[in-house]
Amino acid sequence: METPEDEIFRDSIATIDKEGKRAWIFPKKPSGRYYEKRKLVSYILLAFLFAAPFIKIGGNQFIMINVLERRFNIFGFPFWPQDFHLFVIMMIIGVVFIVFFTVAFGRIFCGWICPQTIFMEMVFRRIEYWIEGDRGKQIRLDKQKWNREKIRKRTLKWFVFFVISFLIANVFLAYIIGSDKLIEYITEGPIENMSTLISLLIFTAVFYFVFAWFREQVCIIACPYGRLQGVLLDNRSIIVAYDHKRGEREAGRAKFKKDEDREASGKGDCIDCFQCVNVCPTGIDIRNGTQLECVNCTACIDACDHMMEKVDLPKGLIRYASEANIESKEKFKFGARLKGYSAVLVILIGVFIGMLFLRNDVEARILRLPGQLYEKVDENTISNVYTYKLVNKTTEEIENIRFELMSHDGTIRMVKDGNINVEEQGISEGTLFIEIKSSDLSSDREKVKIGVYSGDKLIESTKSAFLGPRSYN
Repeated sequence: METPEDEIFRDSIATIDKEGKRAWIFPKKPSGRYYEKRKLVSYILLAFLFAAPFIKIGGNQFIMINVLERRFNIFGFPFWPQDFHLFVIMMIIGVVFIVFFTVAFGRIFCGWICPQTIFMEMVFRRIEYWIEGDRGKQIRLDKQKWNREKIRKRTLKWFVFFVISFLIANVFLAYIIGSDKLIEYITEGPIENMSTLISLLIFTAVFYFVFAWFREQVCIIACPYGRLQGVLLDNRSIIVAYDHKRGEREAGRAKFKKDEDREASGKGDCIDCFQCVNVCPTGIDIRNGTQLECVNCTACIDACDHMMEKVDLPKGLIRYASEANIESKEKFKFGARLKGYSAVLVILIGVFIGMLFLRNDVEARILRLPGQLYEKVDENTISNVYTYKLVNKTTEEIENIRFELMSHDGTIRMVKDGNINVEEQGISEGTLFIEIKSSDLSSDREKVKIGVYSGDKLIESTKSAFLGPRSYN
């Protein structure tokens, strides 16, 4: 059974032609009120993206995702492997937050906040407009032979794309290894850090490939978020929508004719100018309804409003609206699904904040040495050997650390004499003995509580097992 002509768009994507080859998209340069707002939001986010690795709060990098050493800084808060549960909860909060906004406002994240869209539309695409011109000029340049003009423009564009990709790769590396290390590597020079340079060039090649060739295919093919729309959206979700009731009416859309009474003739307000299609960065026709390729960039809204102004028709033929609003003028409601997601979000944020308050700046782990039983120091004293590990999550050195028993009378002997200090964001490890009198033990396996002090200040406490004889006198 053949697909009807007006339904063919459902069986293919705009970036693939009938032969299955890549169909290059040449979107018209957008302009309008939404585009100006998107530019402002994008430039603020770009400034944040490039500045965040170099901002420090309390000595901690504002944002760092050091996967190699399993150290993360989020908004100046350091997260170590011991805080992995906090990091997981924070990621879940982020996912629920995106889902919440998708249910309410569709794919607004993709159009306004996603780094892929911001870099593609507000950086690389604008450079393309500057070098090669608008849609028409780009199409002509693409079709013409490789003459002097085409070589000059394409070479300049590719060179600028490479430079920006290299810059992005450097910033990306600053998020991973830290800005201090990146600056250190730069000052030392590439010869001294050849492995880092190779990593940078690999990242540069990836970014160059994405923004110079793969482009909108990331949103259409690679990113799973567009496919989630079908699960998350309902007829009350606010999306970039075409008002088909007003645009089509009884007689459907038709070209504009001067001094024509379209309402009397039953023709819709859509004048079939294809400006909404020409301006779309993924090449879709929004008049076909919500599609996974739509990133809610609002370019079609601005283009349609501009044409409506020209033909003296009301703006808003394409606008932010829900299907329920278009069909029955139903206003936005905070429905059961949104209430459910809100409740989950509030609970998760509450749990996360509570855990942050319970989180210590120093993490202590004192564990019995595996395979070792207790020892009798004398007739009345039992000794167990332990290994300790102290993690300093702060940006200041912790000095004069000592251990004291808090649950029993007894003594703690260190294997090595001398002061114990833990460097800033460092780790200290060692071995110690805990000695307790037999008369103070009530079983052969007890929990002992050990306090960790810096001078006279208690900075952390932890518990461990203590083994003793099965019978006591």
